[in-house]
Amino acid sequence: MNYSSPIRWGILGCGKIARKFASDLSYVSNATLRAVAARELSTAQAFAQEFPAPGVFGSYEAMAASHEVDVIYIATPHGLHHEHIRLCLEHGKAVLCEKAFTINARQTRDMISLAQTRHVFLMEAFWTRFLPHYQKVRELVQQGVVGDIRYIHAEFGFRPSSPVSQRLYDPDLGGGALLDIGVYPVFLALDLLGKPDIIHARMTPAPTGVDEQCTIQLGYRNGAMANLFATFSTHLATGADLAGTNGRIRLPYRFHGPTAQIEFYPNGVESRQQIPTEQVKGFGYEYEAQHVTDCLLQGLTESPLRTHADTLLLMETLDRIRAEAGIQYPVD
Repeated sequence: MNYSSPIRWGILGCGKIARKFASDLSYVSNATLRAVAARELSTAQAFAQEFPAPGVFGSYEAMAASHEVDVIYIATPHGLHHEHIRLCLEHGKAVLCEKAFTINARQTRDMISLAQTRHVFLMEAFWTRFLPHYQKVRELVQQGVVGDIRYIHAEFGFRPSSPVSQRLYDPDLGGGALLDIGVYPVFLALDLLGKPDIIHARMTPAPTGVDEQCTIQLGYRNGAMANLFATFSTHLATGADLAGTNGRIRLPYRFHGPTAQIEFYPNGVESRQQIPTEQVKGFGYEYEAQHVTDCLLQGLTESPLRTHADTLLLMETLDRIRAEAGIQYPVD
């Protein structure tokens, strides 16, 4: 499919994360916000007052059918992603969909197959992969600065404030700590160590049956290990450590986000070096949006940086973790 500049973006779902994405589109070259859609027209109208768009829709179907939109950013709860990705792809719209991409790997395979059959661009919105600090971390690892990675520790935790969002604990919406925030520690391990050979996982159930917290151990044939943790029970620093044979990289706070700082320890705990990184202009979503925009203008139907295989590996690993921990959803 041929696209011309500017790439015309639509936003499906008008929640908190969608507002940040819409704000960051102003930093993306060759892109414009053309349409927004919500289940209630009044919600979309209020969103468009804050982030002006000529197309304002009170149904997702109407925006997906619009000839004024090239690509749609899906920012609904992940329990609805399968339905919404299908809707957009069937109308020939390129898709950038928030994580967790779907509820399970079966749904992910289904959507990848549909995108490939229709020759339409599809990418998981894993913003961390495109952030400057994480690009630097990958660069340091690839350059061998830390040597061979032998151990990864990563955590993500917060205690939801009142009123607690229904989606966090609703099984029908894919609630639970693992799919909501545990995707970040799991992503980190997979991106740097690859597919694990051994998985051990346990969870503490919430009253609704989903996981309130989940602990995960990954093992690899080369001896590398990863300890990962996600929780809705308490606030954590949400840090990460990457320990290798030649040194250690530490991301002490919110390792997944644009404000993360990189500490490098070449010899021991007293050898800390601060690694400078680019300061983001917006909330950090501009980088993935720029990447998708560039891919479309290049005529690509798959990202070379966040491939379909990357997304499928993450979802397959999450399935394995859920099976080990006893986390089930109605759609399984």
